[in-house]
Amino acid sequence: MCLLLGATGVGKTLLLKRLQNILTRLASRNELQLGQKGEPADVGEPPATLPTVGTNLTDLTLRKKRVTVRELGGCMGPIWPSYFRDCTSVIFMIDSANITQISSSCIQLLGVLSATPLRSASVLVLFNKSDLPCTMSLKEMKSLFRIDDIIASAPQSITVLELSARSGKGLQEVLHWLDSTQPD
Repeated sequence: MCLLLGATGVGKTLLLKRLQNILTRLASRNELQLGQKGEPADVGEPPATLPTVGTNLTDLTLRKKRVTVRELGGCMGPIWPSYFRDCTSVIFMIDSANITQISSSCIQLLGVLSATPLRSASVLVLFNKSDLPCTMSLKEMKSLFRIDDIIASAPQSITVLELSARSGKGLQEVLHWLDSTQPD
């Protein structure tokens, strides 16, 4: 089980819809290979989304693996820990265009990383909305989050990526990460 966490409005639902779309296109063409890292995903127009209230379960089939992703609404932050027990990986999304959310997202991330049930989980930190003109650079975001210090002190394996769920930038990397971190 992979948990998809982040504040309200960071793009979690859009990310899942985009990943499903890519995998559906690959399956319809009988292609087993994911796209190359760094290659923008062909995602078409962004679908309409609504803020998640509660939880959404989405199954993604990567090569021959089926990964269940549980998206938890941002408003559910206080009860996220009740979902940590059977989790092998975590995707934590941050809106890099929303400066007012940065400090609370950092605190939430630290809470997730310090949770005992997640000590052995693989963690992907996604700085989303890199396509917007008001977005901070990845270097600025890493500095604000002190991500190098977090990685050095956390027991988990942490990967950091820049993403635009809207444009498709970084989606192939997310699929590769999911594929590499899920047990066979």
